[in-house]
Amino acid sequence: MRALQYLNRYFSRYKLLLWLGLLFTVSSRIFAVLAPSLVGDSITEIEHFIQQDSSDLQAIKKILLVNIALIIGAALISGGFTFAMRQTIINVSRHIEYDLKNTIYEHYQKLSLRFYKQNRTGDLMSRISEDVSRVRMYVGPALMYSINTLTLFIIVISYMISVAPKLTLYTLLPLPILSFLIYKLSRSIHERSTLVQQLLAKLSTFAQESFSGIGVIKSYAIEPNRRAEMQHISAESRSKNMSLVQVQAWFFPLMILLIGISNILVIFIGGNQYINNQIELGVLAEFIIYVNMLTWPVATVGWVTSIVQQAEASQKRINEFLGQEPDIQDKKGFLKTLEKVDIAFHNVSFTYDDTGIRALDNVSFTLQEGKTLAIMGPTGSGKTTLLQLLSKTYLPNSGEVLMGANPLENYAMNDIRRTLGVVPQQPFLFSDTIANNIRFGKQDATIEEIEKAAKQAAVHQNIIDFDSGYDTMLGERGITLSGGQKQRVSIARALIKKPKLLLLDDCLSAVDTETEEAILEALKKYHKTTTLIVCHRVSSAKNADYILILKDGKVEQFDNHKNLINQEGYYKDLYAQQRLEEESLGII
Repeated sequence: MRALQYLNRYFSRYKLLLWLGLLFTVSSRIFAVLAPSLVGDSITEIEHFIQQDSSDLQAIKKILLVNIALIIGAALISGGFTFAMRQTIINVSRHIEYDLKNTIYEHYQKLSLRFYKQNRTGDLMSRISEDVSRVRMYVGPALMYSINTLTLFIIVISYMISVAPKLTLYTLLPLPILSFLIYKLSRSIHERSTLVQQLLAKLSTFAQESFSGIGVIKSYAIEPNRRAEMQHISAESRSKNMSLVQVQAWFFPLMILLIGISNILVIFIGGNQYINNQIELGVLAEFIIYVNMLTWPVATVGWVTSIVQQAEASQKRINEFLGQEPDIQDKKGFLKTLEKVDIAFHNVSFTYDDTGIRALDNVSFTLQEGKTLAIMGPTGSGKTTLLQLLSKTYLPNSGEVLMGANPLENYAMNDIRRTLGVVPQQPFLFSDTIANNIRFGKQDATIEEIEKAAKQAAVHQNIIDFDSGYDTMLGERGITLSGGQKQRVSIARALIKKPKLLLLDDCLSAVDTETEEAILEALKKYHKTTTLIVCHRVSSAKNADYILILKDGKVEQFDNHKNLINQEGYYKDLYAQQRLEEESLGII
C-alpha cells in the first residue's frame, strides 16, 4: 500500500470528521451486539422457567417484554449511529475525491508542453476520472467497512471469550485459513487491476481520438478499420476484466463457506457443552447469532481487499504523473514586472530533447518596443520555436533571450504570459459561445469590447450573420466555424487582452489577402504593441518594421522589406514568385 500513503495528507486534513466517524462506528457496534446478549438471556430465562415448572407466567412475560423493548431500542440507536457514521466517513471520501481531482488538474496545468507530447489525452482523462473514482472507494466505503468490521470483531470476540473461551477458540479456527486466502487473492487482484486500468486508459484514448478525428475518418472511409480496432481493444479489455472478476468471484463463496464451517463448529461443540451442562442454552443461541453477525463483515473483507488493491493500482498511476516536475520552474527572487518589452536574442540555440532536432542555431537579433517583426523561412526553419522561447514554453540550451534588458528566466512564467497575446498556428476554440471564446482574453470584458476586438480581427460581420450572433455555441475545437473564422476569433481573443507583446504564429494562412490587409491595418492602427508575426506571404510581412529570415535554424537575413527585395536571397525569390502568382491571377 505504498502508493496509497500519498493520501495521508488528506486524512490529516479531515481527521476531525474521521475521528467522529470512528466514534459513531464504535457506538453503533456496541449497541448492535446488545441484541444477541438479550436474546440469549431471554432463552435462558425461558429454559429456567420450563425446568423449574414455575407458575409465575406474568414474571417471565415481563422479562421478555423488557428484553424485546431493549432489543428494539438498541437497534434504533445502532441504526442512528450507523447513519451518522455514513454521513461522516462517506462525506470525507467525497471531499478527498474533490481535493484529489483538483490537485491532479492543477498539476496537469503546471507541467510543460513536452509532457503533453508524450502522453495521450485519453490517458490523462482516465487518471483524473476512473482512477480517482477507485481511490475514492478506498477512502470511503473500504475505510468505513474496515473500521466497522474491526470494531465488531473486537467487541464480539472479546465478549465471546469472556462467556465461553473454549467454544470461541473452535469458532475462530477458520480465520487463519481466511487470512491466507485473502493474502493470495489480493496479490492476484492487484496485478490484474493494474492491467484493467491500463486497458481502460487505452480504450478512452482510442475513443477520444476517434470522436475528435471523425471528419478524417469519414473522409477516408476508414470506419470499418476503426470499428475493427475498437472491437479488438474492447475484446482485450473484456478479457482482462473477466480475468479480474474470476478472481474476485472466489471471495464471497469462500467467506460463506468458512462462516458455515464456524456455524457447524458452534452447533457441534456448543451442543456437546450444553449436554454436559458446561454452558447454558442461551449462550449457544448467542454464539450462533454472533457467528452469523460476523458473516457480512467477514464477507466484506474480500470486497474491501479488492477495493484496496484496485485503489493501490490506480493511485500508483496517479502518482506517476504527480511525481513529474515541470521542465521550467521559476527561480527564487524573480522579477515581477515587465516594464518594457523590447526583445533581444543573443546567440540563442535550442534542440528538442525528444527528437534531437536542432531548431535554432546561434540566433541573434534585437527588436525595439512597439516595433513589428515578421519571421519567415521554409518549413522547419525554427519560426514557431522562436515564439515558444519568448513565451517561456522552452528555455534555450545556450545563449540568452532578453526582454526589457533582463534574461527571460528571471521573470515569473505567469508574469510573462500576462503580458502576451498569443495566436497559435492551429487555433483552439472551446465548446462555448463565440463571445466567451473571445472573452478568454479578458475575463471581465463587456460585449462592446468583444465586438470591438472582433471588428479589428475582421470577423464581426461573420459572427452577426449567425442566427444567434455572439451567443452561437461552437462545437468541439470550434468545428462550427471555418478555418479562417477560427483564426480570426483567436486573433480577437488576443487583441481584447491589449497585450504588450503580440505573437502571431502563421495565423492568417486561412484568410484571403483582402481580409489579411484589413487585420494588419487594424493592428497597426489600434495596437501600438511589440508584435512578432510568423508568416509565409510577403503581403503579411512587407509592412513590418523588420523581417527576419530563418533557414535551418540560422538567421539568413534581417532587414526591412525595401532593402530585402534588393538583396539576393530567400525573401527576394519569394517576393518574385508570389508577385508572378498574383499577376497570373489578375490580382495586380
